[in-house]
Amino acid sequence: MENDFINLTTENLANEHLCCIIRSKKPHPGVEAKRQWLSERLKEGHVFRKLNAKGCCFIEYAPLETAWVPIVGNNFSYIYCLWVSGDFKGNGYGKELMEYCIADAKENGKSGICMLGAKKQKNWLSNQAFAKKYGFEVVDTTASGYELLALSLDGTVPQFTENAKGESIENQELTIYYDMQCPFIYQKIEEIKQYCESNGIPLHLIFVDTLQKAKKLPCVFNNWGLFYKGHFETVNLLDVSAVQKILKR
Repeated sequence: MENDFINLTTENLANEHLCCIIRSKKPHPGVEAKRQWLSERLKEGHVFRKLNAKGCCFIEYAPLETAWVPIVGNNFSYIYCLWVSGDFKGNGYGKELMEYCIADAKENGKSGICMLGAKKQKNWLSNQAFAKKYGFEVVDTTASGYELLALSLDGTVPQFTENAKGESIENQELTIYYDMQCPFIYQKIEEIKQYCESNGIPLHLIFVDTLQKAKKLPCVFNNWGLFYKGHFETVNLLDVSAVQKILKR
């Protein structure tokens, strides 16, 4: 099966659709923030491969050494997101994207590929059952049920940093670590910020704006990490109703 896929580059980035389900005729702040984030990452070997269509069908991965996640390993690729939705499902696109990533890793002599998962599939993580069909296995875990999945090509495996496994901070306020890797983040942060300001709820926002900060994070992270009362809660991007439930615990 051959389909019309393209890879984003610094030359075409400004004009290509970023495969998000956000629909807006005007420039969307979240999409533009992601575009700016990508403009720097592409120079580091970051890959964003998508179906040449205005829809949600893409894979996004990077060398683990420059991936903004608290995971370490030698010569691995890290998958941030593999997402096929809507009318694009059922056409084998996910298979093509995953096989492209694996072939790319082999061609470039990578030790393997890894991605974030969990004992119970979470909404904002790529489908781990799908990945396991390609030989991905759990190679590390956290106390909160998150898992590091890896397809090893040479017998070595990556791991979470010790900080990521700590899953606790001194700050007792609602605390969110975030970057601009996902176009939805800007909107979610603004919604939660407005809700907390309107209701007098202390909120501590920590913008992860460098690779060094990302590698030292106190929790697993794909682009977002939320704490409350010093304890790590989730990597899921949350709306206000979900935050309300956490605050009532």
